[in-house]
Amino acid sequence: MIVLIVSIISSSLDIVNAQIRGDHPEPGKLRIASCQFPVSADIMANYHFIEDQIIEAKLKKSDIVHFCECALSGYPGVDMQSLEGFNWAELHQLTDSIISLADRLDIWVILGSLHRLSGNNKPHNSLYVITPEGKLSDRYDKRFCTSSDLLFSSPGDHFVTFKVNGVTCGLLICYDIRFPELYREYRKLGCDVIFQSFYNARQDKGSIHPFIMPVSAQAHAATNYFYMSLTNSSAPESWPCHFITPDGLIQNKLPENITGILISDIDIKAKYYDASKEFRSDAIKGKLNSGTTVHDTLSSNRSIIY
Repeated sequence: MIVLIVSIISSSLDIVNAQIRGDHPEPGKLRIASCQFPVSADIMANYHFIEDQIIEAKLKKSDIVHFCECALSGYPGVDMQSLEGFNWAELHQLTDSIISLADRLDIWVILGSLHRLSGNNKPHNSLYVITPEGKLSDRYDKRFCTSSDLLFSSPGDHFVTFKVNGVTCGLLICYDIRFPELYREYRKLGCDVIFQSFYNARQDKGSIHPFIMPVSAQAHAATNYFYMSLTNSSAPESWPCHFITPDGLIQNKLPENITGILISDIDIKAKYYDASKEFRSDAIKGKLNSGTTVHDTLSSNRSIIY
């Protein structure tokens, strides 16, 4: 019976892939599927949500599927209070299954999970970059872990960029949003879109996060001129997936506290309002004013009125 079920699933995936494989957009264009579901400590349950949403994203002709922070593993300190007895073997097995699925469906996947380290080192809180060829091409490790994160995780030390159909992508995780230096560096690296995965779920009603997280991302998008895909767990109470354009506006978002996929299209040739474009390069280089400054004692002496 198990063999029969696997055979049916395999045949269904082949049909989906045969229908859509090879249907790619023009260079510079990208269709993103930003996904949310109620992440839990049940790795297998998380996997089934992820599998279903990758298939749905492919049917909707997405090029890349973006999941939230710790989507497969569950989030330490919230979904589980300890990593003692954590089922690493199951996590690794199901990660391999997702990599195989990406290969079968010819689709990019950004997967949030824990990444085990050796000895007594705490794991990384990571985003895996999985290619349509079924390869793990890179891994971003959350650089800024909160004080509670540090009880379970080791912080990362590197940026990650990769290209999909001529679009340069960068990765960040949750609390990284508090550090504008990270976004500036991604601007310097030429990113067109930032995929930022969050876990702001299972909160008390009245939490400030649903209000401050999207608007903080809007400011980072506008000041650096890139698209942003924001994903989150949909376990109540949470805030939903958002897609932000380079002018800092919210193009679309999902309803909160439900399972769903937000489909968004990027065209890097599209023009958006960019107030700081003229002087951004100077500011990045350390010239923190516009135009040419003057040398005048009435300017330099700030204790008199002329």
